[in-house]
Amino acid sequence: MSTVGNGSSPGSSPGPTPAADARQRRREQWGWYFYDWANSTFYTSVITVFGALYMSSVAALDAKSHPERNGLTPCVDEHGVDNNLVNCDISLLGLTFPAGSLWGYLLAASTVIQVLILPITGAIADRSQNKKRMLGFFAFLGSAASALLFFVSEDRWELGVALYMLGNIGYGASIVTYYSFLPDIATPDERDDVSSRGWAFGYLGGGVALAAQLAFYLSHESFGISESMAVRICYLTSGLWWALFTIIPLRRLTERQAPHGPEHGASVLKAGFVELRDTLRAAKAFPLTLAFLGAYLVFTDGISTVVSVSAQYGSEELKFGNEVLIATILVIQFVAYVGGMLHGLVARRWGTKKTILASLVVWMVVVASAYFIEAGQQFQFYAVAAGIGLVLGGTNALSRSLYSQMIPAGKEAQYYSLYEIGERGTSWLGPLLFAGVGQATGSFRYAIIALLVFFVVGFVLVALIPVRRAIAEAGNPEPSVL
Repeated sequence: MSTVGNGSSPGSSPGPTPAADARQRRREQWGWYFYDWANSTFYTSVITVFGALYMSSVAALDAKSHPERNGLTPCVDEHGVDNNLVNCDISLLGLTFPAGSLWGYLLAASTVIQVLILPITGAIADRSQNKKRMLGFFAFLGSAASALLFFVSEDRWELGVALYMLGNIGYGASIVTYYSFLPDIATPDERDDVSSRGWAFGYLGGGVALAAQLAFYLSHESFGISESMAVRICYLTSGLWWALFTIIPLRRLTERQAPHGPEHGASVLKAGFVELRDTLRAAKAFPLTLAFLGAYLVFTDGISTVVSVSAQYGSEELKFGNEVLIATILVIQFVAYVGGMLHGLVARRWGTKKTILASLVVWMVVVASAYFIEAGQQFQFYAVAAGIGLVLGGTNALSRSLYSQMIPAGKEAQYYSLYEIGERGTSWLGPLLFAGVGQATGSFRYAIIALLVFFVVGFVLVALIPVRRAIAEAGNPEPSVL
């Protein structure tokens, strides 16, 4: 059991202390917000919209045009007729599979790589006195990879695979480092508000960038350019957006990581592995922190699944066209800004745990409402999308800030690496349930209602966790309202 209230705990070192001057803290907090603004275009534009739209199709076009390159049969059916492009076989690293499966396999492989890399990244960040340098390195790695996707065309789709891998590594590692700055820039009573503002600002930035890119993409013919070139230009602008706005947090954040003691000649990398080993051994001393992490992984799987399958549900079950689906994405992005700010205000009055529980109840209502949307009724769909946006950013933002209160001092990046890889490592459960129920019942309505289980179980688990005791056991000061 740790010593309560002294800012230390087993296996930890003294944690960072936010600036005493409120003006200095606000300056750093605004700089921190801008990294959410900067990186959101990667997840929103590069991954969610244009990645799924472009990568499989460009690989399939290559397979159709040059089947002899990989020894594949021409992309035709048994009658010699051109087949659906996504069913064309492609070959990569000696493996042959349909082009339509490329995007799913690519995301899965990126997740596995991050699971291997992020824990050691967090350990090094906690040990290093150069967290800003690490943040900048991984941010610029990801943004450069995003911008270089501009050069991915029909005969260079394999380059896109490598760049997506690098982009995901840069994104994941920079997020872990970025999250670890939260205790550096905000007092315990400020963290809910700061985390909510950052998350809301991120949705606003991602929405602004995506709105401009979609306006350009949908009118590409008036500019005299092809659809493929329009997507590639959107990749380029996403990378530039990410890189340019990253400069703001790098200029405003201050290094406050305390030295961890002599390294005995060990390299930073080796010391990072030692740090990670010690953290994993010591984590069992904080069962309530791990319990909250487990509860978060349950309900965040439901959240990510609802967001990721909403387009499929709208297209296949409700029969909406691309224009409605694109408008829905933008509704979610901009309402999420309002929702994130609102969650911060509510948490300041009610407390973080109660606000998260209330948010999970709203998620249950939203998911249940999706079941009753009538096919072709786009305004019903928009209303449910607005409901998703209202709780999307806030639920995650408050979970991020509450988790920060339960982390032993000096271990912020490592515990956030567990937070990130845990989220990625369990993110297959929701899509699997959705696909399985849809296949078994022949209806995505039953599949969408099945996702309620994640929010119900998450609600129960969060409700059972004594968060004040968890914060005290981690050796951290308790906020006045929780």
